[in-house]
Amino acid sequence: MTPISISKTTYKRFIIGRQGLWPGRRFAGKNGVAAAIRNSEALQLDPLNVVARSQEIALWGRVLDFRPEHLYQVAYDERQFFDYGGGLFFYPMEDFPYWRAGMQHPELYPRWTNFIAEHPEVLTQVLDAIRERGPLGNRDFEGNQAVKSYRGRKDTALALYSLWLKGELMVHHRQGFDRYYDLRERVLPPQHDRIASDQEALDRFSRKVVAFLGLTREKRWPRNLLFFDMQVSPEQAKTQLAALYEQNVFTKVNVEGSKDDWVVLSSDIPLLETIANGEIPAAWTPLGPSTLDEVTFLAPLEIVSARGRAKEVFGFDYIWEVYKPLELRRWGYYTLPILYGDNLVARLDPKLERKTGTLKINGFWLEDNAPADDPAFADALGKGLARFAAFVGARQVDVTFIQPQKLQDHIQKFLK
Repeated sequence: MTPISISKTTYKRFIIGRQGLWPGRRFAGKNGVAAAIRNSEALQLDPLNVVARSQEIALWGRVLDFRPEHLYQVAYDERQFFDYGGGLFFYPMEDFPYWRAGMQHPELYPRWTNFIAEHPEVLTQVLDAIRERGPLGNRDFEGNQAVKSYRGRKDTALALYSLWLKGELMVHHRQGFDRYYDLRERVLPPQHDRIASDQEALDRFSRKVVAFLGLTREKRWPRNLLFFDMQVSPEQAKTQLAALYEQNVFTKVNVEGSKDDWVVLSSDIPLLETIANGEIPAAWTPLGPSTLDEVTFLAPLEIVSARGRAKEVFGFDYIWEVYKPLELRRWGYYTLPILYGDNLVARLDPKLERKTGTLKINGFWLEDNAPADDPAFADALGKGLARFAAFVGARQVDVTFIQPQKLQDHIQKFLK
């Protein structure tokens, strides 16, 4: 197979465009939330709510006039998505049969498998209570004995978590971020109530992980399957890759400046070709301002920039530092990258002071090549901040730490 060759610019634009972040928001409303998650293939969840939760910021960047309540509505009221796994992602409900294939392999979860084997009476207690009383959360159980685990301090908490990983329980709904579990058969839509074969799951997630990442190095593809709890041997990976190339599911790509072979979905080749021609795919036409007209702030767990991808895709240093001690932080506690056009040009550290309704920018760091003196960038930053402030419900924005002063003065007119 002869790989196709693309420029670094095409690569970058495809990565962020495939994820719905460029050239602007192309989804809108509650239906747009569901469409955006499906387009992304998965959405990672996090409980921290410094200014908004990571998953909400991710959808804000994709969905015009996003409302946080729409996420739980499409997931829990409409049962379009389920949340699962140690990394905690939302996935389309139609993926659940393929996850159940892995659930049949307890060796993938030795810690929880051991807990299940050693505490059958606690599991029975939890299942019986939920069967009789309906959806229950961790707070509904007093526990029989204390345990030491990062997943809970009560044996009943670990029982709930273990039964969830095993697929006997699913998340029925959340209150705030607290999970309330119910029996799988009372949550899972009947059309998805089956267990896929191991090969069906491998085929599904082989394609899905490439769609999720947009492009990935061929040599990293087996490791990337861990996003979906898939573990394959080198021999399995070689056989599977060969089959997917033969079936024209995958196409090899050469990326400017890289010596590695890259993998893309063959169905995405028309998108790459359109971008390479300097055009925007028709399906990506923004419903509102473009990212040149108005900056977007990327979520901490955003797949295009987290886990080292900011450096790989944009040449942009970014680390989420919430778990670092203050003295070791390079930037700030909840720093977000700023997308302007197709580049990451700056970072800001926002915090919502809910008592006063103030969105406080605790830090702001421009890249050396950022267009700080360009009025068009200043306009875009001001508009993006104004939209973000409205999204988080702020009544005022404190931009004292945004420098240079000329830039701070310019954006003030958008924040009144």
